[in-house]
Amino acid sequence: MVVFAKVVEAKSFSEAARRLGQSKSMVSKAITQLEKSVGARLLNRTTRAMSVTEAGAVFYEHCARIIEELEQAKLAVGQLHTETRGLLRISASVAFGTLHIAPALPEFLARYPDVRIDMAIGDRIVDLADENFDVAVRISKEPAPNLVARKLAVVKRRICATPEYFERHGVPLKPEDLTRHNCLTYTHFNPQDAWRLRGPGGDISVPISGNLRLNDDEALSAAVLGGLGVALLPTFIIGGDLQARRLQAVLSDYVPSERHIHAVYLPNRHVPAKVRAFIDFLRERFSPHPYWDVD
Repeated sequence: MVVFAKVVEAKSFSEAARRLGQSKSMVSKAITQLEKSVGARLLNRTTRAMSVTEAGAVFYEHCARIIEELEQAKLAVGQLHTETRGLLRISASVAFGTLHIAPALPEFLARYPDVRIDMAIGDRIVDLADENFDVAVRISKEPAPNLVARKLAVVKRRICATPEYFERHGVPLKPEDLTRHNCLTYTHFNPQDAWRLRGPGGDISVPISGNLRLNDDEALSAAVLGGLGVALLPTFIIGGDLQARRLQAVLSDYVPSERHIHAVYLPNRHVPAKVRAFIDFLRERFSPHPYWDVD
């Protein structure tokens, strides 16, 4: 299973053999034995390329978890006294990284003074292995199967506008009322002019229209705060505005499908104390009920 995981991660028998310190023939033989054992082809091999089959992708996800548990067990026994120190490389999205990760770093560094941090903020999905990141904080429906993920919080989105906007245009009491409002669109989340919501009666799609489309949630929230219209925004951006009554949420029974904030890192390797400490710190700070969702 370790050999199979290394082949999937390296995308090459030769590179996996090099990382494992084995011959390519030994790696190939191990994969063949594993496929016989599970009764399914896990990898497609040609003279020029290798790819993971559907069964292989499913099997790898379980392998990664099992191997991670093994590594954690080894760490628990062999690294009880490992110090939390060294350079910690972090990747985080622009909005969440700026609003919630960066403000938390002074407290983390005060708690662990021997740690240094190098954080890259951007919405590009980085390759943790190739770009040498220790941990990434990502927002998604499901984490990538080739990574170990620890859930930090649920991402909630709320339909909202300023109280003044609703005074002028009326408060929508049912989803169909949104068709009469200036609905501002976040193009990455809603590429089509419709909001897909889950309500008491199940999933619905509400056609919307408005005079502004943006590819950035923070910019969109600024337009909403300016009284331009209604938007579907994440509470980790607008939580403070809702709490301060600068924004008003409506149609609370209708929400999009949930996404989650995860801290992810590579399996199959010793997890340094600095990584475990950082993830534990974030879980302590955000879970189980993040401060931006406090009424």
